[in-house]
Amino acid sequence: MQWVWLLALALAAQVAAAPLRVQQVAPGVYVHVGQHKDVEDGYDGDIANIGFIVGRDAVAVIDTGGSYKVGMALKQALRAITALPIRYVINTHGHPDHVFGNAAFIDGADTPGQAPPRLIGHAMLPQALAVRGDAYVRNLNKQLGSQAAHSTLVSPTAPTDTVHDRLRLDLGDRPLELRAWPRAHTNQDLTVFDVGTGTLWTGDLLFVERTPAVDGDGDVTGWLAAIETLQTVPTTTAIPGHGPVLRNKSGALERQRDYLATLLRDVRASIRQGRSLDETMTTAAASQRKKWQLFEVVNGRNVNVVYPVLEWE
Repeated sequence: MQWVWLLALALAAQVAAAPLRVQQVAPGVYVHVGQHKDVEDGYDGDIANIGFIVGRDAVAVIDTGGSYKVGMALKQALRAITALPIRYVINTHGHPDHVFGNAAFIDGADTPGQAPPRLIGHAMLPQALAVRGDAYVRNLNKQLGSQAAHSTLVSPTAPTDTVHDRLRLDLGDRPLELRAWPRAHTNQDLTVFDVGTGTLWTGDLLFVERTPAVDGDGDVTGWLAAIETLQTVPTTTAIPGHGPVLRNKSGALERQRDYLATLLRDVRASIRQGRSLDETMTTAAASQRKKWQLFEVVNGRNVNVVYPVLEWE
């Protein structure tokens, strides 16, 4: 029927997108740097750093963006560079801006006859998406409206592979080392290290320019410990979860450590002084205000997460 055909065309037009702009930051390593937008103001699903690594035989995608449309645009950028099969889709954690593009890759539509990529994440990722997935989908539909078309969480309870500690993958003379971290930014943080180029994808264990966001399933003290460990990882190029790609990650990690340590110190001081949560949201980490983008909105949310936890210390 003609109306069915027209509806299909209209839906395809909704999710179609020009290829994302990607930059090659190391041989075979391509990154799209997301925008510094808040999830409640002008959000379009494109705020996280996402990209891919091209080996001799195959490709690994590292995070897929905040909607099916963004994922499709990333795949179009990938296909403009290589026709190699996409063997892995790796999620650094389960936040919506990093995972809602998964379906654009897992459907395998651009590689007829080939198996779909293996979806890989931290061992805690299935539980996190099972608990929060429905809310994530509702929020995305509210934020994006029709632009959320096809944006679903792919097999949230059963990734192909989960990482409890470390996992080594190979793209053909291109080894990747995946590491699962204890509770830090979230309880499902995963990093990806491209051995050949010394490129480290940190996920949201590192924010650059954008105010670090504290997750309810994370632990700020654990995050501070992770920062100290990340400082010791020999790295030629660092790709943060948000913000520009770095050649030297040390200074950025130190700035993030200062913010998180200040947040903890100020919230603890407010609790000792008997200040309410509302009061603390306007004063905690105020000395960091001019150092970070989106500070006013993100810092208040961080205090809202941290204050109730520290009350029980």
